[in-house]
Amino acid sequence: MSAPAVEHRDGRRPGLPSLTGMRFLAAAAVFFSHSFFQFIPSSWGSDEGVAFFWSKAGSTGVSFFFVLSGFVLTWSARPDQGPRAFWRRRACKIYPNHLVTAAAAVALALSQSRTVTGHQLLPNLLLLHTWLPRFDVLTGVNAVSWSLGCEAFFYLSFPLLLSLLRRVPVRRLWWWAGGLAAAVWCVPLVSELFLSGGTVLSPRMPYSVTQLWFVYFFPVTRCLEFALGMVLARLVAEGLFPRVPLVPAGALVVGAYIGALHAPGQYGTVAVTVVPLGLLIAAGASADIGARASALRGTTMVWLGEVSFALYMVHELLIDQVARALGIGPRDDLSGWQAAGLSLPVLGGAVLLAWLLYTGVERPVMRRWSRARKRIPLEVGEFS
Repeated sequence: MSAPAVEHRDGRRPGLPSLTGMRFLAAAAVFFSHSFFQFIPSSWGSDEGVAFFWSKAGSTGVSFFFVLSGFVLTWSARPDQGPRAFWRRRACKIYPNHLVTAAAAVALALSQSRTVTGHQLLPNLLLLHTWLPRFDVLTGVNAVSWSLGCEAFFYLSFPLLLSLLRRVPVRRLWWWAGGLAAAVWCVPLVSELFLSGGTVLSPRMPYSVTQLWFVYFFPVTRCLEFALGMVLARLVAEGLFPRVPLVPAGALVVGAYIGALHAPGQYGTVAVTVVPLGLLIAAGASADIGARASALRGTTMVWLGEVSFALYMVHELLIDQVARALGIGPRDDLSGWQAAGLSLPVLGGAVLLAWLLYTGVERPVMRRWSRARKRIPLEVGEFS
């Protein structure tokens, strides 16, 4: 077992830079999933080729972020932080980037004579679009922002979930982790049994928009991953998690990902990879606590991890514009090598845009408004 986390005098636990480095790897996985989808669209009807290999990287990367979010927020939670302070900080973290990229998406669409309707824009701006099982609403404006709708629900629920988690006896934490993992596996089954019917999306995705929404977009079902991350954080903090090296944990994720590519129905969307992803996150945290070797906490990886949220928000807009500029479409796509060669410089451009968004919007807003300013009591007669 790993050693329990030692808290600082102010109640804070040690930082976890390896998890910050992991964020970039997950964001890069999402990037390549979307880039190959855009640059080789015709290959998505087959079960082979480079685009097929990356076809589950987006869903796997997002699942990683959901588990990681629950883990990190639980790890960093302090008893003296109230819900309002927490919600304020989370809003300052995600909403400015969301507004800027939504505005950019609308401007690009209008400049290219594409339509953005009110029923797409308003739910998107309010981060309520993931509650509506309509594909044009779920992926409208800046398509990747759907995950922020889920995160917003996670954040609203977090104070209550944390209060409940703190009441769970230590001896029952593993039972809760196992139960949540099993619940994630049950979601595709529920979708198949109770939401079947309707037009399927494609031969490779033999389920309806409603089924896809329930498994992939619905905040309540995705909250299971967030809650699993919370339980894993407490297991690590209590010193109850096995000491698993990072390399074997990463290898298990790769193996699970290959299994997800060939899993039936919607089981490959989240279920197959969720436990290995949780194991990888816990292994990274344990490595940092124990000061064990980790290439993920180097200066470059940590910096890339810090800009990864901005990278996530800008990357698909850039990929789409590059594809439009090159005239890439279903009947005029690229070869695998061409798509790979194009994806790398586009990733570099996306990182540059992410850095600009991070330094120009995300970080300044967090510094200025994420915490309430302390009021300094006036001395008698001062300013009178």
